[in-house]
Amino acid sequence: MTRESPGLWGSSIIPARLVFLMWLAYSMQFLYGIQIGFLGMKPRTLEGIPGIFLAPLIHGSLSHLISNTIPLLFLGSALFFFYERIGRTVFFRCYFITNILVWLLSPRMSYHIGASGLVYGLSSFLIFFGLLRKDFLSLLISVGVIVMYGGIFYGILPSDPGISWESHLAGAIVGMVTAFNLKDRQKVG
Repeated sequence: MTRESPGLWGSSIIPARLVFLMWLAYSMQFLYGIQIGFLGMKPRTLEGIPGIFLAPLIHGSLSHLISNTIPLLFLGSALFFFYERIGRTVFFRCYFITNILVWLLSPRMSYHIGASGLVYGLSSFLIFFGLLRKDFLSLLISVGVIVMYGGIFYGILPSDPGISWESHLAGAIVGMVTAFNLKDRQKVG
């Protein structure tokens, strides 16, 4: 019995749910005038531990939220559409391991918020996985992600003190390591 592909709609369910929670959190901040940035990751502190789970849901502005929403929907849906069998593993690692690394290793003691670490992880995975697998479809996906999102890798360099380049770098590393770790899986789609 063969398993049917989830299709584009089914592939977007997990990224869409996360985006829904991001918009819900931002709406609560906006409508009720409450600030929830304190729920972000504050490295190496007990008060920062909830941020490992919650930081990607919290955004400081509408432009910050939008700049994470669009690539998260696109990259997440591409991940689950083309690599359904490993999609959950990749998504989980890019979400949690990225945040754990930022919590453990970031030199800045400020709160880290936003889903850009996850975005960097997904884009890094899709790029490196295609280059490592070397099959036509994976290479095509890799090239497509490089064309659309390759420029984001400038964000792994510290340039703006208000941007968590540590999350970007951690996400890119987690995505790359995950691609190396999963490259030999016989069936990925």
